[in-house]
Amino acid sequence: QVQLVESGGGLVQAGGSLRLSCAYSGRTFSTSPMGWFRQAPGKEREFVATISASGIVTNYADSVRGRFTISRDNAKRTVYLQMNSLKPEDTAVYYCAVKRRGYVTSTNVADYDYWGQGTQVTVSS
Repeated sequence: QVQLVESGGGLVQAGGSLRLSCAYSGRTFSTSPMGWFRQAPGKEREFVATISASGIVTNYADSVRGRFTISRDNAKRTVYLQMNSLKPEDTAVYYCAVKRRGYVTSTNVADYDYWGQGTQVTVSS
């Protein structure tokens, strides 16, 4: 059984930084692409960043490119999201997810098979 647990969210002022972590338990972490998504109140869940199983290939939403960095440590079974220069519009619940089908990364919510419970990020102006 796969379980994902996010941590690191909180309240930060605009321009500040946070680092989210997602701990993975279960099999096949090192062969599975991972992703971060977010959902603001009244909005659909949206793609933030994704990383390949090896960690070599990454992709970002235009809204966060240059400010956020996704990384992973396969030995620790953990994926990270470093968020810098945070803006009020980054306020959302952030979710990590694992894509168990295939090795190609994806920006599509429907392609991910397991999700964490989410961690709240609030950026004040």
